Amino acid sequence: MIDKLQFFLTLAREQHFGRAAEECGVTQPTLSAAIRQLEGELGVMLVNRGSRFQGLTPEGQRVLEWARRIVGDARTMKEEMRAARSGLSGHVRISAIPTALSLIPRLTGPFQEKHPAVTFSVQSATSLKILSQLDNLETDIGITYLDNEPLGRVVSVPLIEERYHLVISKQAPEASRASITWRDASALPLCLLTADMQNRRIINRHLGEAGAKVEPRLETNSMIVLFTHVLTGQWASIMPEEAARSFGFADQVAIIPLTDPEPSHLVGLVALERDPNTPLVSALINAARGLL
Repeated sequence: MIDKLQFFLTLAREQHFGRAAEECGVTQPTLSAAIRQLEGELGVMLVNRGSRFQGLTPEGQRVLEWARRIVGDARTMKEEMRAARSGLSGHVRISAIPTALSLIPRLTGPFQEKHPAVTFSVQSATSLKILSQLDNLETDIGITYLDNEPLGRVVSVPLIEERYHLVISKQAPEASRASITWRDASALPLCLLTADMQNRRIINRHLGEAGAKVEPRLETNSMIVLFTHVLTGQWASIMPEEAARSFGFADQVAIIPLTDPEPSHLVGLVALERDPNTPLVSALINAARGLL
């Protein structure tokens, strides 16, 4: 049944039989047959069907919660047995908001030295996407904001307190300033992260608190795109100081504290609240606590 529940989780996530089958590495008839077999075993319809996927039934939504729990427990059991045999090993998936990508080596570097059989994959995602990926067992660890929007049932470990700065070319007239207000910064040609990013929602809120209008000249989901535009001398950006100093461009830009207001926001590690969690996730949570 575990394999069928994994197929069902993928179908619920992809909301398309063809994409779900491709993701699972099986043919569409094989996936469809597995879902029908699962429905037969449980005695309920899980999926509204027509010419295409039309969503989950109410029973399907309830089974989805159980599937996440059962598949997650099965993975935990397998990892515990593997760790008992040969120590910590396996693969860890990490999803991080763009502004926190520079924090990850602080965690993965020492951890990999201690546990060389562990490998990692890292991807950038929005804060909402990270929470969705955790729920759907698509990622193991998230790095995101802790104190700005609801997180749900997660374990969280603070890593850093973000403070926002204006980032501008050193040739710009404002580059010599010791600080700059949010209102004054809003008058510059800004390039910012896209509106689906929590970083951007935070920036929008603080600009609004300063009585300023948010009118970026360019939006992107890439920190590198922001920096390359700032380096032309034609643009400025707003980002956390940690990110501004960690991408290798700090000597080419001016990083100016923003004032009026002077907010800060916690960023940290999040993982699903499970008892027990997988040995790898538990070890990473403990490692993150050791960074404080």
